Amino acid sequence: MPYITTPDGTEIYYTELGEGRPVIFSHGWPLSSDAWQKELKIFADAGYRAIAHDRRGHGRSSRTYRGNDMDTYVADLASLVEQLDLQDVLLVGHSTGGGEVVRYAATLGAGRVSKVATAGAVPPIMLQSATNPEGTPLEVFDGIRAGVLNDRSQFYKDLAESFFGFNHQADKRSQGLVDDFQRQGMMAGLNAAYDCVKVFSETDFTKDLQALDVPIFLAHGDDDQIVPIAAAAEKAITLVSKGTLKVYPGASHGIWGDYQVALDDDILAFFAE
Repeated sequence: MPYITTPDGTEIYYTELGEGRPVIFSHGWPLSSDAWQKELKIFADAGYRAIAHDRRGHGRSSRTYRGNDMDTYVADLASLVEQLDLQDVLLVGHSTGGGEVVRYAATLGAGRVSKVATAGAVPPIMLQSATNPEGTPLEVFDGIRAGVLNDRSQFYKDLAESFFGFNHQADKRSQGLVDDFQRQGMMAGLNAAYDCVKVFSETDFTKDLQALDVPIFLAHGDDDQIVPIAAAAEKAITLVSKGTLKVYPGASHGIWGDYQVALDDDILAFFAE
């Protein structure tokens, strides 16, 4: 299996399909590059070199005790881009991965990144505060940490219901999606999964969004129960200089079904502009 090794010795797994202009997909928590399997094929078939990596501590990458923070995640992405010698890069990030690609493009990716697309992304910041009243209370994230620590297998199964919006669309429920969400979650080391809750909830991407100088497509479902749109994309669009926001009615946090079909088409069109 293909790996790159970061300066601190961490092995980052990646998978790729196709040839052409590179597109890198960054996954959400607690998933892995497996979440992008459909996109890897679709974008490769469309003439791109489609690449997805497992964040450190997740999937098949090294299960590190330290380095589970956004700046290290971004440095790992930079190592992947540099070691594969990628230029004119297109970035796609979901949820936590949306924060990862935004920070990379705004900081370490200067001169390499040409466009960014995010879906259900966490920027600018998820945590509720006096300056971010639309955010999610700390108690919610404490509950996620407790679930991961005490019975993560059952917790991931339960979380998948709201992640994919099945609690609102029971007639469209897919047991396969629930099982695969749990499978990918269990591939992540407990330590990394636990630490990453703080990363995706408390990292402030405001300055990254303001510094971003390439076009960004912000996609978000209006039934996203994990990263509510009011504290995320609706704020992010006011902070970027070259942004386009598209809201998908009835779409959940998880990318699946009709939402996935429409989103993939929209990102392909955005990249082709």
